[in-house]
Amino acid sequence: MFKKLGLQVYTVRDHIKDEESMDATFKRLAEIGYSELQTAGWESETYAKLAKKYGHTIVGTHYNYDKIINNIDETMKLHEILGTTNVGIGGCGARTYEDIMKFIESYNKAAQIYAKNGFKLTYHNHSFEFVEVKDGKSTMDLLVEGLDPEKTSFVLDTCWVANAGGDVCGWLEKLAGRIDILHLKDLKVNFADEGKWAVRQQLCEIGNGNLAWDRILKSAEATGVKHIVVEQDNFWIDNDPFKSLEFSKKYLDQFLG
Repeated sequence: MFKKLGLQVYTVRDHIKDEESMDATFKRLAEIGYSELQTAGWESETYAKLAKKYGHTIVGTHYNYDKIINNIDETMKLHEILGTTNVGIGGCGARTYEDIMKFIESYNKAAQIYAKNGFKLTYHNHSFEFVEVKDGKSTMDLLVEGLDPEKTSFVLDTCWVANAGGDVCGWLEKLAGRIDILHLKDLKVNFADEGKWAVRQQLCEIGNGNLAWDRILKSAEATGVKHIVVEQDNFWIDNDPFKSLEFSKKYLDQFLG
């Protein structure tokens, strides 16, 4: 069983404006029971200091792609300060086959340098990576085939896999040993306005949606996932992300050892 629960800090982005609000936010997250963080902006020495103050370990980042590629020394120095070896992006944005292949070449080239210094480049998926690009292959297929399996890893996002019609456990198995961080994000459906048969998908708290968490977390453990990290972009309880994070934590307690 997993021992610790992490949070993608993008969930509480609206509550971090300065050092004072960051301090209060990290304190609140610790009180709820989140002990690991993945960044999404605000990376700094202050960030590292306040995370440590409340017992948080930073397990990875969603950082600036241009800086990762073009300011390697600066990026590594910052991640040393943060205390994480996982240097990542939230997606490449490439849509054409040519652009995807250029991205893979560029990312692998940089990954060689990072790996020599003890770091690993990570890639977080959304649902667009599952769109077919060429010869029956999706962006995700090309990334799996093209990215260096030793020097890069995937931050697999459960919600976006499901949103694209994918099998979360199937992708965990396919990427066994290549996922350091798993994003836990649930998905439910509500009736849409178009008619009585139409539904729309909506993000929600872990355990408040339709994903099979017992199977997913067993598969995650079996395939070598190192960190489980909750993320909920929006649709919070009473428009309060902390209430949603409390709900998710209580639900996930049954899976934490």
